Amino acid sequence: MNVLVINAGSSSLKYQLFDMETETVVAKGMCERIGIDGRLKHTPVLNGKPVFKEDISLPTHAEAINAVIEKLTSKEYGVISSLKEIGAVGHRVLHGGQKFSKSVLIDEAVLKAITECIPFGPLHIPANLMGIKACQKIMPGVPQVAVFDTAFHQTIPKHAYVYPIPYKYYEQHGLRRYGFHGTSHRYVSQKALEVLGIPEKGSRLITCHLGNGSSIAAIKDGKCVDTSMGLSPLEGLPMGTRCGSIDPTILSFMAIEEGLTFQQIMEVLNKESGVLGVSGVSSDFRDIEEASDGGNERAQLALKIFDYDVIKYIGAYLAVLGGADAIVFTAGLGENGPETRERVCTMLEGLGIFIDKEYNKFKGKLRDITAEGSKVKVLVIPTDEELVIARDTKEIVEG
Repeated sequence: MNVLVINAGSSSLKYQLFDMETETVVAKGMCERIGIDGRLKHTPVLNGKPVFKEDISLPTHAEAINAVIEKLTSKEYGVISSLKEIGAVGHRVLHGGQKFSKSVLIDEAVLKAITECIPFGPLHIPANLMGIKACQKIMPGVPQVAVFDTAFHQTIPKHAYVYPIPYKYYEQHGLRRYGFHGTSHRYVSQKALEVLGIPEKGSRLITCHLGNGSSIAAIKDGKCVDTSMGLSPLEGLPMGTRCGSIDPTILSFMAIEEGLTFQQIMEVLNKESGVLGVSGVSSDFRDIEEASDGGNERAQLALKIFDYDVIKYIGAYLAVLGGADAIVFTAGLGENGPETRERVCTMLEGLGIFIDKEYNKFKGKLRDITAEGSKVKVLVIPTDEELVIARDTKEIVEG
């Protein structure tokens, strides 16, 4: 079975086509600037055909899906002969609220439930829905599956997800911790158990998904028991442009002293804060590392703030779990940032956690970087959220 994986954003659409017999990517690409002027990059992976990369008209997600299908089936750039070779489509959906604890086959009831989650993800969920509806229109009869970023975290106990605000806000509106990057935390935690050769039962893992968006999860017996992101992806660690956890009084100060509207404040906290806001250099950790090495004090401060918060969450989760079998680094920075891994793990040495600092000097592959004598294993595991989506889609469709 071929499974098409779709990750639709407000003005973009990423895709990968998997051959699920071998779990290999056959083609991948991205539609950008949807609704503006439009650009498509399509890359056939296995058959040696050329890459397509041009500006094309993409007024809506429907045209974007049409363009994707045309490239997947074209003689010059294609990897399949017709649309009939796509057995199912898996969609990444930001938020499932309390309604979904696992991936589901999409029907009208599921679409209604996803729509009801829009207040929790007003920027992402409408785009997710546009991607789903565009696929339904262009590929009628092809099964569509929703895979939720929040689903893996639905095992968090109530005392860890209820906020200490008036309880009516949880009862009436579902305001609680949900957590995100669930497909990534799920994938790398399962992979870690394979690497360690231990069963789920009795296992204790701390998974660190670090990048432009960052979150950390505490996983016990294969199930998430706490995570750093909350109602939205804004809570937790400072990120590329997001502030992470801050004193809520800052919002009223910005409104009163700066005269900002709530919408303007949220724009600042989501898009102008994090390591970008502190460094004034970039939201890209590579640029900040370079500026830090060059003596830029604000870049150095931004990295220290980020590293310090990572340490605080790891320390908290070591306490929550009563120890850990392994700490796992993943995602863009976790996989490709040896400097970050070394700084974080150096600060953990007081807890008996050590890495081989020479062996740590690599990027982008699975590796056990634990030093001899460490009480906890330290692993680097590249994540593969798209493969999780493809696997769930195949499993659900085949029943």
